[in-house]
Amino acid sequence: MSPQQYAFARSDRSRLGVWWWTTDHILLGATTILIAIGVLLSFANSPAAAERLNLADPFHFAVRQSLFAAGGSVILLAVSMMSPKGVKRSAFFIYLAAIAIMIALPLLGHHAKGATRWLQFGGFTLQPSEFMKPAMIVLGAWMFAEGQKGEGVAGVSIAFGLYGLAVVFLLLQPDVGQTVLITIAFGAAFFMAGVPFAWIMGLGGVALGGAVALYFAFDHVSSRVNGFLSHDKAGSADPHQIQRAQEAIAAGGLFGRGPGEAILKRQVPDVHTDFAYAGGAEEYGLIFSLLLIGLFAVIVLRGLYRSMKLSDPFEQVAAAGLFVLVGQQAFINIAVNLRMIPTKGMTLPFISYGGSSMLAMGLTLGMALALTRKRPGAYAPSESPNGAFA
Repeated sequence: MSPQQYAFARSDRSRLGVWWWTTDHILLGATTILIAIGVLLSFANSPAAAERLNLADPFHFAVRQSLFAAGGSVILLAVSMMSPKGVKRSAFFIYLAAIAIMIALPLLGHHAKGATRWLQFGGFTLQPSEFMKPAMIVLGAWMFAEGQKGEGVAGVSIAFGLYGLAVVFLLLQPDVGQTVLITIAFGAAFFMAGVPFAWIMGLGGVALGGAVALYFAFDHVSSRVNGFLSHDKAGSADPHQIQRAQEAIAAGGLFGRGPGEAILKRQVPDVHTDFAYAGGAEEYGLIFSLLLIGLFAVIVLRGLYRSMKLSDPFEQVAAAGLFVLVGQQAFINIAVNLRMIPTKGMTLPFISYGGSSMLAMGLTLGMALALTRKRPGAYAPSESPNGAFA
C-alpha cells in the first residue's frame, strides 16, 4: 500500500492531514490519555456520588462526564487547528463574553457553597471564570509582545488592566482559588516576557501583600489556612473530607483495591469532583497515581520546552503561560488531596467531573497546541526541518 493511501500520509494536504503532521504528538497523546482516564474514573466514582445524592441512576455523572469529554475533545481539535491570529481573536471574544457573564452573576447566577460562580440553564451550569483564564493569559501575552515592539502601545499597562478586571470579578463571587491560579499563571507569563527583574520582585511583593489581605478579608480563607496549619482546629473548612481522602489514598497501597472495590471513597462527598484523585488512588493504587502525575508532568515540561523554542514572542509567552496554567491547576488539586496545602475547591484537569472544567481545559490545551504547531518560521531553523515533531 502506497503512503498516499494512508489517511494521514505526509503528502496529505487536507486540513486534518496538515494538522496531524504539524501537531506535537507527545502532547496530543498525553492529553488524550488524560481524557480517557477521566472518563474511566467517572465510571468508578459516579456510583458513590449518586448514592450520596439519592440519584436513581448510579452512572448519572459518568454518562454526563462522557458527553463533556466528547465536547472537550471536539473543542480541543477545532481550536488546535487555528492560526496564532485565530487564537488571539478567539481569546479576545471569549474574555469579553466571560467578563460580561461574570458581571451578571450577582443578578442571574446560581448560588452554591457560599459563592455565586455559575450561570445555570437547563441541566447545565456554566462557570465563566474557567473560560476567562486561558483567554486572559493569551491576551496578556499579546499585550506584552505589543509593548516590546516599542510602537507606543502601552502593552504592559493593558495586560495588567485585563488581569485586574478579572481579579475584581473573581473576588466578588468570591473565588480566591481561581484568583491565586491566574495570578501565578499571569506572573509566569510576565516573567517569560523578559521584563526587568526588579519588576518581578515588585509583582512578587504585591502578590504576597495580596495573599495576606485575602487571609484577613475572607473568613473561609482564614478558616482553611488555620485548619491546615493545625490539625486540631475545628475551624477547618472541611476536615472530614481531607481526612477521608487521605485515608482512601493510603488504603489504595501500591496497586489499589481494584475497580469498584473502594470503601473509604464513599465517605468523601466530592469524590467525583475535587477529590477524584483520592478515589482513583484507592481503587488503582500508587502506581496509577504516579502515572497520572507523570502525564501532567509530560504535558507541562514538553509544552514549556516547545514554547521556549518558538521564535515569535507572543506565541512563546502565550503557549508557556497556558501550560503553566494547566500544570498549576493540577498541582493545586493533587496537593489538596495529599494535604500539602489548604483546601481549595479546584478541579483536576480532564479528571474531575464538571462540564465547564472539561470544556475549558479543551480550549486551554487547544490554544496551546495551536501555538506550538510546526509552521514556517515558527521555530528556529534547527527544529525538525521536515515539518514534523519528534
